[in-house]
Amino acid sequence: MAPLSISFGIRQPSLDHVLRSFLRQAQPWSLILFREACVTRDQVRELCADMREAAGYDCVVYIDQEGGRVARLKAPEWPTWPPSAAYGKLYANDAKVALEAAHLGHRLIAHELKSMGVDGDFTPVCDTPVDGADPIIGDRAFSHDPQIIPKLARAALEGLHEGGVAGCIKHMPGHGRAEADSHLALPKVRASEVDLMARDVFPFAQMADAEAAMTAHIVYEAWDPDRPATCSPTVIEKIIRGRIGFDGLLMSDDLDMKALQYAMNGGLTERAEAALKAGCDVVLQCSGVLKDMEATAKGCQTLAGPSLVRARAVEAFAKRPAEDFDAEAGWVRFRELMG
Repeated sequence: MAPLSISFGIRQPSLDHVLRSFLRQAQPWSLILFREACVTRDQVRELCADMREAAGYDCVVYIDQEGGRVARLKAPEWPTWPPSAAYGKLYANDAKVALEAAHLGHRLIAHELKSMGVDGDFTPVCDTPVDGADPIIGDRAFSHDPQIIPKLARAALEGLHEGGVAGCIKHMPGHGRAEADSHLALPKVRASEVDLMARDVFPFAQMADAEAAMTAHIVYEAWDPDRPATCSPTVIEKIIRGRIGFDGLLMSDDLDMKALQYAMNGGLTERAEAALKAGCDVVLQCSGVLKDMEATAKGCQTLAGPSLVRARAVEAFAKRPAEDFDAEAGWVRFRELMG
């Protein structure tokens, strides 16, 4: 039986009987670890194994480990990685050093994740920030130059792949211009199509062969003034699948975010239905609250057709063994590169 078109967030360090039973029944395509679920390496390793046993199969386990302020794995238990912007600053001085650093930094992230059973990472960020935008993206972006972003993002994604971890580019078709944080409000971007294609969309078009991407909960008035990208057939079909040429697994951003609450009537069931109907392959529901999981699951269906093919392609990246790697030597070199 194919899994359900959903990824649930887990915010507890161990599964209780009720959640374990629900996961077995729902069979989500993947699960996502949040900060509250990550205490020690051994605990995360046990939790990943328990989640897969509960789900009934070897599902992908994701995490948000970009580096900088978006990192579910925190010191002192885990190393600290720089934000993506640090690689962009290096690039301004020495492109070769920056590309090696971005690759190696993400290879080190993958090494840490894979050792615990985490085999998916919601990175790299391919958004292009603009002056005056909300700081929610900020230093999470590699650069303010859309020509540089895909070069560093490519290096980062290849580093994850060498470590046996699937990546996910985000937030398609571009969050860098938003004047509000979509966690808290519904951003509306009024830029022209020409400006959007030249600046916001360009890095994603260069990364269109990535195995997975995440949508932005943003209204792009040039394309669809009524619906955010996540729930817009126009944006998904004409821009993401068409102009960008992305044919990988398309995931919604978290359906719990305020942007979707303000964008449409109804609850999580209706949001899931709208995102999947618009063309998303999988939706994310990240509160960790059982009643929210149940409501969202009602709006989903089992993966089938092109969506199932795309999901299997992501799994191929996530389940491949890591290449040989000397992590100790890798950290020495990484610190040299970062200065």
